[in-house]
Amino acid sequence: MKGLKSIVPRELANRDVDEAINRYLVETSAGVAIGFVDALEKSHTHIARQPASGSPRYAHQLGLADLRFWPLGCYPYLVFYVERDEHIDVWRVLHEQRDIPAWMNEV
Repeated sequence: MKGLKSIVPRELANRDVDEAINRYLVETSAGVAIGFVDALEKSHTHIARQPASGSPRYAHQLGLADLRFWPLGCYPYLVFYVERDEHIDVWRVLHEQRDIPAWMNEV
């Protein structure tokens, strides 16, 4: 598909996703965990098609001019990413209640 960039999650982003899935499995149900994965996939598809649509809200605060984020639909998570020439570099997938600047500084 023309204009569709590949999604390349960093190790920390993969760890964030694994932790969220495990949390949903323990605290709720497999159905909720699967819904989280579906929402993540939809977010990735949107970001791959329209990378500039994400919010740059934290970019200046963190000194990362190209950083954007996209929310995970009905789940309280945000996908943080940077658009590259050939792909989307996904840095983190963080719960929106977290101290985002502190967590992003781990990148």
